[in-house]
Amino acid sequence: MDEKAFKVSNGAHHPLGATLTDSGCNFAVHCPNATDVQVCLFTKETEEQIVVISLPAKTGKVWHVHVEGITEGQLYGFRTHGENNAKIGWQFDAQKLLIDPYAKALNRPLSWNAKQYEGDSQFMLSKCVVLKPTDCRGRVAKPNIPLAQTILYEAHVKGLTQLHPDVPDEHKGKFLGVCHPAIIKHLQTLGISTIQLMPVMAYMPERYITEKGLTNYWGYNPINYFCPDPRYVLEDGIAEFKTMVDTLHAAGLEVILDVVFNHTAEGGMDGPTLSFKGFDNASFYLFERNEYGAVDYCKYVNNSGCGNSVNTAFPYVLKLVMDSLRYWVTEMGVDGFRFDLAASLGRDPYEFSSLSGFFRTIRQDPVLLNTKLIAEPWDIGHGGYRLGQFPSNWQECNDKYRDTLRAFWRGDKGHTSDLATRLLGSRDLFPKEYRSILSSVNMITYHDGFTLHDLVSYSERHNEANLEQNRDGHGHNLSANYGVEGPTSDVQIKNLRDRQKRNMFATLMLSQGIPHVLGGDELSRSQKGNNNAYCQDNEINWLKWQLNERRQDFLDFCSYTINLRKQSVLLTQLNLKDDNYTLGHNVDKINWYRPDGERKLVDDWQDHNNQAFAVEFKGIADPKAGHDVEHWLLVINATDHDVRFNLPELGNEIGWKIMLDTRYEKLALQPQVVVNQVYMQAFKSICLFKAIT
Repeated sequence: MDEKAFKVSNGAHHPLGATLTDSGCNFAVHCPNATDVQVCLFTKETEEQIVVISLPAKTGKVWHVHVEGITEGQLYGFRTHGENNAKIGWQFDAQKLLIDPYAKALNRPLSWNAKQYEGDSQFMLSKCVVLKPTDCRGRVAKPNIPLAQTILYEAHVKGLTQLHPDVPDEHKGKFLGVCHPAIIKHLQTLGISTIQLMPVMAYMPERYITEKGLTNYWGYNPINYFCPDPRYVLEDGIAEFKTMVDTLHAAGLEVILDVVFNHTAEGGMDGPTLSFKGFDNASFYLFERNEYGAVDYCKYVNNSGCGNSVNTAFPYVLKLVMDSLRYWVTEMGVDGFRFDLAASLGRDPYEFSSLSGFFRTIRQDPVLLNTKLIAEPWDIGHGGYRLGQFPSNWQECNDKYRDTLRAFWRGDKGHTSDLATRLLGSRDLFPKEYRSILSSVNMITYHDGFTLHDLVSYSERHNEANLEQNRDGHGHNLSANYGVEGPTSDVQIKNLRDRQKRNMFATLMLSQGIPHVLGGDELSRSQKGNNNAYCQDNEINWLKWQLNERRQDFLDFCSYTINLRKQSVLLTQLNLKDDNYTLGHNVDKINWYRPDGERKLVDDWQDHNNQAFAVEFKGIADPKAGHDVEHWLLVINATDHDVRFNLPELGNEIGWKIMLDTRYEKLALQPQVVVNQVYMQAFKSICLFKAIT
């Protein structure tokens, strides 16, 4: 069809993307250096190209056009013309169809196909879909859960739903499956407040994975920052995503998205041109500098380890990222974000700064200021490890907490003082003058690593299924198998593994900060020792919901421990007298004890053989009201033998009631007794006491 068949006018340079009007559609795209930009229209059924229309107008760096007669559902893409010169960073190639950076929907998942990419890439590329604005009225109110009450649950849309027996087949692996009543009931019973979804934005599996017959299951390879990935969609991605969010909100659950703004699926010099490279490659990505300080456009900066690094210091890119964040909050309704390799976003553009344009822009934004913002506070670039250096309105994933917890419970010597620091909010990393005690996101496990069950079942990684000769994945896991590598029928080994799982999970829930639970850990999920299952779209990653007695016992323990935490003010947020970040306090001091009942001294902390101790804290849960005194004693024994503890003397209180003891495999076996003076603490166990009046 000829372009003359469509009535074309200049249109407007704002807003970017495709915007329906009363008579057609306005297209606007940032592309400063092209000589011509074309919008291509396609049929819905066969994706055959209907027409190519050159954008007749350019305002500043934005090309734009209005095309009459276009209606909702029209498929489109862009082509750009200009110089293809790697030395100046320009990659214009009219044979490469481009995805609109501001598209709100794609018609199908994007997958790599070498034959279809060669020459004209039209048939490989997913097509953008013209959508009408949606009505945001009538949405369910957001729960607005305080940070102190937040319990994070990391989940993958497909992994969470694929094997659940109650989720209908058509909803398995879809957004609509996540909000199924059975999933919601599980999260509520467990005590979760906030589900953190692994990437849901449109992505493309890498070439090398595809050629091995695998896929990028996790989705950390984005190609658009607005589109829900069609893999998780039944028919209407936006409507279904909103239904998921509203249903979860109605159940009192928040939704946080894991977002990847540090790199894209376009890779480095040998990577494909799918979108951003074809519009403004030189500005969208960061490039190395040569010995004279000049930019070398033939060498992409690779702080992500994925071939490129997005240049969020460039105004257009910063605007794109901010528009995306606002869109997911205001239009799609999410409650916050977890930023993958967030140190990259703080580079301005090469060196990290907590005062970078990215951080300052978020801080002044009325939409984003009050959302939950969680950083993975590192990248692999120079000076990329930035734990504790993010702005005060951010929370940070604390890998030092993870490593200390694992090493201590494995029995490694010399970690007792570190564990004490981690229990009380990692104030060595988040100073009380500048950061809240809730700044640390505490975790034992994350998606990229062992599951909790594998952490106590394997001493080494077993990633052979990834087809990289078991060379991928982290080699420093601080794990142990306790006698046999992998599954075993030895009851004694299985009992010890289960106890260690209870120890680590209880420590997580009794630490100051925000606890992060890897979805499936409560179900004793195993990945068969694979600690880098990014390419496994199969039962290695999918949660198994059938529970035997052991798995049910651990699930019951997890639910009990989470809800025990949530019922206490002091267990969720200690406000110490010398804490300058908050006004007022609920605890005057904390007492640390040796097993003999004496206060711990400096020499005790420096004794590397000291693996048993107790901590006591007492305070008024509501200082303003002046009531609800809480008095707790946490006793920890990481040694291989039972330890006799002399408990602190009480005043007017009757005694110490056992609230939790991880030696017991079943909650029903835990004694409901009050102890006064002495308690024989079992080897490798935790006991939590509460003073009873």
